[in-house]
Amino acid sequence: MTPDEYCQQKAARSGSSFYYSFLFLPPEQRRAITALYAFCREVDDVVDECQDPQIAATKLAWWRQELSRVYAGQPQHPVTQALQAVSREFDLPEEQLQEIIDGMEMDLQQSRYLDFKALSLYCYRVAGVVGLLAAGIFGFQDRRTQKYAHDLGLAFQLTNIIRDVGEDARMGRIYLPIDELQRFEVTAADILNARHTDNFERLMAFQIERAESYYTQALEALPSADRRAQRPGLVMAAIYRTLLDEIKADRCRVLTQRTSLTPVRKLWIAWRTWVRG
Repeated sequence: MTPDEYCQQKAARSGSSFYYSFLFLPPEQRRAITALYAFCREVDDVVDECQDPQIAATKLAWWRQELSRVYAGQPQHPVTQALQAVSREFDLPEEQLQEIIDGMEMDLQQSRYLDFKALSLYCYRVAGVVGLLAAGIFGFQDRRTQKYAHDLGLAFQLTNIIRDVGEDARMGRIYLPIDELQRFEVTAADILNARHTDNFERLMAFQIERAESYYTQALEALPSADRRAQRPGLVMAAIYRTLLDEIKADRCRVLTQRTSLTPVRKLWIAWRTWVRG
């Protein structure tokens, strides 16, 4: 199996909305974004699948060294071998890839966030940076597109947090800011014990409204000259906003279930958004 085939399998198996967003890209861009996505999955899996935080930290340290080997021309892992092949062509800075690992390390160091400012740093590292790297792969002429990419990455991560409240709670994590829990009179115990209350619904409606504001902010920042090049991000935004609509229609029952869209529906949204440009 070649490094590119490994990355392709990693992306396809995930069933992520991200995968559907780059189906229609030209081969070289698809190869680059697939390698980036596979890298994100590898380091994210370290945190999600390792029960022992010390083992997870050791594995993330190995990935840090492996990124250095990419830029020294000596990568060992199929994903980093694929990244090396595209890193120069698409100017992927090592510093930004390392920041993604910084975000993953935050998951090992804390399971609560005091306020949205603290959560924003986490979202930037695990998703905003990915948005910036992806925008570079897709190509842009206007620097304002970087603002779009940053905000869109945050919107995606906020959507993930909303969708995964129950799943994260079962791993002992609550990403909803503590001060917002207090404002809506929802306790950590309510979330950890999957107690769906009217207050919880109001809290989640607030989270959805903020995520939607980031989508709006991002799309308003995207210069028309770069809209066509940035279609993969627009595809993912369309899929994720549909997901938010489904969660809202289901009264935010995210504590006991994980709302998702079928592959056929994702593909339909992706094709429709791509054609519209």
